[in-house]
Amino acid sequence: MKMYKKKSGSKKIWPVPLLAFGGTLCLPYILNLKGETLVISNSWFGVFIWAVLCLSTEKALERKKARDRREKAAAYVLGFLFSLCLAFGASLEQAENVDFGNGMMWLSVAVWGFIFGLWIGKGWEILGERADQKKEAEGHGKGEKCQGNRFLRLNGWKRKGKGWIEKWDGLSGKKRAGLLFCFFLLCWLPVFLAVYPGFFVYDAQDELIQVQTRNFTTHHPLPHVLLLGGVILGVHKLTGSYNAGIGVYTFLQMCLLAAVFTYVIAYMGKCRVRRGFRVMTAFYFGFFPVIVMFALCSAKDGIFTAAMLLLLTALDEMAKEKENYFTGWKKPLFFACSAVVMMCFRHNGMYAFLVLSLPVLFYMKGCRKKTGALLGMIFALYFLISAGLAGILNAEDPGNQEMLTVPIQQLARVYRYDRESLSREDEETLYEILPQEALRFYAPKVSDGVKIWFQNSAFAADPVKYGRLWMKIGMKHPFTYLNAWFMTSYGFWYPDTVIDVYRGNSVFTFTYEDSSYFGYEVEQPGTRESKLPWLNEWYRKLSLEITQQKVPLLSMLFSPGFLFWIFAFTAGYAFYRKEESLFLPFAMILLVWLTVILGPTYLPRYVLVLWFALPGVLAVYEHGL
Repeated sequence: MKMYKKKSGSKKIWPVPLLAFGGTLCLPYILNLKGETLVISNSWFGVFIWAVLCLSTEKALERKKARDRREKAAAYVLGFLFSLCLAFGASLEQAENVDFGNGMMWLSVAVWGFIFGLWIGKGWEILGERADQKKEAEGHGKGEKCQGNRFLRLNGWKRKGKGWIEKWDGLSGKKRAGLLFCFFLLCWLPVFLAVYPGFFVYDAQDELIQVQTRNFTTHHPLPHVLLLGGVILGVHKLTGSYNAGIGVYTFLQMCLLAAVFTYVIAYMGKCRVRRGFRVMTAFYFGFFPVIVMFALCSAKDGIFTAAMLLLLTALDEMAKEKENYFTGWKKPLFFACSAVVMMCFRHNGMYAFLVLSLPVLFYMKGCRKKTGALLGMIFALYFLISAGLAGILNAEDPGNQEMLTVPIQQLARVYRYDRESLSREDEETLYEILPQEALRFYAPKVSDGVKIWFQNSAFAADPVKYGRLWMKIGMKHPFTYLNAWFMTSYGFWYPDTVIDVYRGNSVFTFTYEDSSYFGYEVEQPGTRESKLPWLNEWYRKLSLEITQQKVPLLSMLFSPGFLFWIFAFTAGYAFYRKEESLFLPFAMILLVWLTVILGPTYLPRYVLVLWFALPGVLAVYEHGL
């Protein structure tokens, strides 16, 4: 066994084989292994795992320089949280419940938290050394042109690629943007024809009916309701076809997202991200199924996330330029427009940006007055639009059930599993806001079945009374409350989640079974008129079957829980490198994520930014974008 020496000169022997044994012993508690299995304990596979853990842990303990407490703390905290989420997620997948009294689970969290902490710290160190070497190499004359040609040289395109690059570089910025915009539309066009008129789903019918009947509510953002319903009904009036209206709306959204992705890639070029990476990003935006699905989906999530993506670039530029950001009017205007559109298209975007405004003001030390004025103008414009539209359209307030979805689910779970613990008085009080019939519809992974019965008028009459009831029951059943919340959110933080929250639910054209990954269908009054049935069937399988989850490694690219930890690891790396300019974009993503884990269920649509912003996050390892 190796001896590891600290800079102080003291020696310490690390029991690597013992730690690796502990990791192997505890591994089943952080993996989703159904039932009693000997696949690790009574198998050669256990020896293999132990050997791999020995080698990787020993390597992680080697370091060229001592890490300070700040770096160690960040790595171990992230490692512990990741281990905790794996252990909790495995229990929830197996039993829909976390047994908080399971000592082996907590031992596994501790052992693997330590191992993950070592690996994370070593990963940051390796990436940091690579970044330093790259900067040193660039300092010796390796510039953007050299970096850009590397991708083509590695693929044997040196002679032919050089001419292509020179032609591309010779084009004006507008021509390059136009070609890239057309490239995205051409990539998505076959799918548009295959699923024509598009994915008219996720409350689409409800939004259209609001415009048809002129009976509006603020449950869905009114700008999206008016845009969706206005386009569809306008085209229907001209053509007599609802499908034509849905198709036009879908195409307009495709154009909008193509323009946003074009801008993002141009911004990457401005930040000196190498050309090869930008080429791969273009192909990712053009072909990756999750991107394509939501480019062709009528739900508000596409436009909301596109606006948020623009806001992230604006936050990045603001953090880098600080005082210089306000030398002209174009950049602040761009920042304001993206923020307002983002908030107007999802309510949780407003809450996230409201909290973000405080760190933005703190970070912009030299120009807080200008920053404060800009933020004030943004919120004033947002509230003017929201309140103005609600007043003009006489939109009704849908109530409190969306904000109270977690407490509603917690009360329903206690009623389902521990009803005998409730007094008769508590039951009667509970029935006042959640009728007994509603509580029978409790489903662990989604709160929709219960929350639609919530009695807003009763709650509004005496919110303190029902708040006390919730607290009283929660004091008796704290772990039940936690499990109720975990069951509607763990898909956002557990990588191995199978997204089947709507299993058994029947919609217009099918019944959900193994997967609820994507809505896929065309709600009435639209109908699917596929021009390419084979491609339509491929997207149906991706949406409603676990096809992509059967492919190792590739399945993780479809996992919101896995992508969340990619973002968390990268944010930690930025902290390790003291890249302060990256804190604001990561904070915005984290705040939006925090709002959705308090929502009714876990679906990819709620965290679409994890896919949209993925190239930008990976670019951090290239140029600190």
